[in-house]
Amino acid sequence: MDTLEVVEIGRDLLVTAMWLAGPPVFISLLVGLMVSIFQTITSVQEQTLSFAPRIVAVGLVIVLALPWMLTLTSAFTMRMVERMALVTH
Repeated sequence: MDTLEVVEIGRDLLVTAMWLAGPPVFISLLVGLMVSIFQTITSVQEQTLSFAPRIVAVGLVIVLALPWMLTLTSAFTMRMVERMALVTH
């Protein structure tokens, strides 16, 4: 296995991780922004107010996106297993 293959595996890993982490992180950012705007408008400065909506939203996104995430993870795992089979021969 040469350096180019290692870089390609690393890139594949990082892209897959980005796709897996993207939806929950984006929703957390969006909900946090909406809560911040709500706090600014209503002058309610409770620190714990932003956590509950974020946790619920991220949980819902993970539950809804779980089939897609599992498919993506399975495809990555299969690519890596195929690479391992090629290296051992």
